[in-house]
Amino acid sequence: MEPKPQDGRRSAPHREVPPVVGLLLALVVMNALLYLCLDRFFVAPRRPAPDPRRCPYGHFRVGQMDSCSAWLSCAELRTEVRPLKRVGEGAVKRVFLSEWKGRKVALSRLTSPEMRDDFLHGLQMLKALQSKHVVTLLGFCEEDGTILTEYHPLGSLGSLEATLNLSKYQAVNTWQRRLQLAMDYVGILHFLHHSPLGTRVMCDSSDLPKTLSQYLLTSNLSIVANDLDALPPVNRSAGALAKCGRRELRGDFVAPEQRWPFGEDVPFRDDLMPPYDEKADIWKIPDVASFLLGHVEGSDVVRFHLFDIHKACKSRPPAERPTAQAVLDAYQRVLSSLRDAAPSQAREML
Repeated sequence: MEPKPQDGRRSAPHREVPPVVGLLLALVVMNALLYLCLDRFFVAPRRPAPDPRRCPYGHFRVGQMDSCSAWLSCAELRTEVRPLKRVGEGAVKRVFLSEWKGRKVALSRLTSPEMRDDFLHGLQMLKALQSKHVVTLLGFCEEDGTILTEYHPLGSLGSLEATLNLSKYQAVNTWQRRLQLAMDYVGILHFLHHSPLGTRVMCDSSDLPKTLSQYLLTSNLSIVANDLDALPPVNRSAGALAKCGRRELRGDFVAPEQRWPFGEDVPFRDDLMPPYDEKADIWKIPDVASFLLGHVEGSDVVRFHLFDIHKACKSRPPAERPTAQAVLDAYQRVLSSLRDAAPSQAREML
C-alpha cells in the first residue's frame, strides 16, 4: 500500500504563472526603469553654463580687458582715477566722467553726509547684484564716499530718442530693436524680483523721467540698471512689504496702491500709508514700454499686439497683474510672431 499523507492533507498542486501576467510585470518594470532614466537625464533641470565673460565676485572686466581685475581699493581710486568733468547729479551722488589707465570710467561721489545711508545702500545693492542686468562695478571707497563703475557714453535711457535719431543709429531704429529694449527693461525687473537678495522693488520710479534716469543705454543698444539707491525688500512669507520713501506719491504713473488711500481731507502720514509689493513695478511697464517703442514704422502694430498684456499690467488689484516673467514671455511671443511672419503677412500686420 502507498503511504497516505499525514493529517489527511494533499500536497498543493504546482501552478504556473499565466504568460499574460508575466508580460504585464515585465512592462511595469520597464516603465519604471524608463521613468527613472528620463527623470535623471532629461527632466531634471540643468544649470546654465557660466558666462565666460563674467568675473568672480569682487572682480571686474570691461572693454578689451583680457582678464579680470579685483575691485579697486581706496588707495587705487585716490591715485589712479582722474576726474575729467561732471556728467550728472542726483540727490545722493554726483557723477564724473573720469579716466583710469587710459579708459573712460564713471566716478560717483556722495553729495552730502545726510545721504550717506542711501549711498551705502546703493553700494551694497551694486556689489550684490552684479550681473548682465546691472552696470559693472570697478571699485569703491566707503571712507571717501566714492563708487567707480563702467562708463556708458550714451547716458541714461531718457536719451534714447536723441540717440536713435543720430545718423549712425538710423539703421537700427526699428520696431524690432525697440521691442528688444522693452524686453531688456522687463528682464531687469524680473531679475530684481528674483534677485540673490530676494524680491526687490525699484522705488526711484515716481514718474517716467525719473524711472528712465535709473537705467543706462549701452553702446550696443541694450539696457542696464545703474541707480540702485532705493531697492527695498519684499518678503510675503514674513509679512514684509515695501514703501517707496516717506513722501506722498501722486499721479497716474505710480500704481494705485502707492497713492494715499484716505482722500484729500486726510493729511498724508507715512505711518498710516499701507505698504505694497513688487507688483507696483508691473503697473509702470506699459508706460515705459510705450516710450521705448517710440513712433517708428511698425511700433503701433506692436502696441496693438501687446494690448492684452499691458491691460493686465494696469489691473487695479495688484494680485491680478502678471509677473515680470509673464510680461517677458508675451513680449517674446510678439517679437517672434511678427519677425517670423511671411512677407505678405508682415505687410498686412505692419
